Amino acid sequence: MLTWKDLKNFAKNGNPKPPQRVEKSDEEWKKKLSDEEYAITRLKGTERPGSSDMCHRFEPGLYACVCCGTELFDGNEKFESGSGWPSFTQPVKENAVKYEMDTSHGMIRIEALCNVCDAHLGHVFPDGPEPSGLRYCMNAVSLQKTEDA
Repeated sequence: MLTWKDLKNFAKNGNPKPPQRVEKSDEEWKKKLSDEEYAITRLKGTERPGSSDMCHRFEPGLYACVCCGTELFDGNEKFESGSGWPSFTQPVKENAVKYEMDTSHGMIRIEALCNVCDAHLGHVFPDGPEPSGLRYCMNAVSLQKTEDA
């Protein structure tokens, strides 16, 4: 189980090796993604809080990167954070998500990206439920539900 200390270490010293890499040009991403998906995943945007019904759905299943299809989160790790964005306590695998320090907007946060294609997913905070204490606060636009568990 990943902890806040692990994520800070990854952001500072390097991330786990991804299972593969997917790299495309900006033009290729623009052709594949909607305008909103492109703005959030490739330009590090943020959707409006509460703008997705994914925040309030808690059925079992897997959630993958909308850009490359890499499985990122299991619905069993999803919880209601009250933040307005879908929240999870852990990724499906240690190497599914990449972490970078983000000091924008006068804050110190850890940005979460797809470790396969570098899509911006959201941010991780140390105020989630036990036992991990993590809250992966994700943009719903960055995710697609892939299968029911």
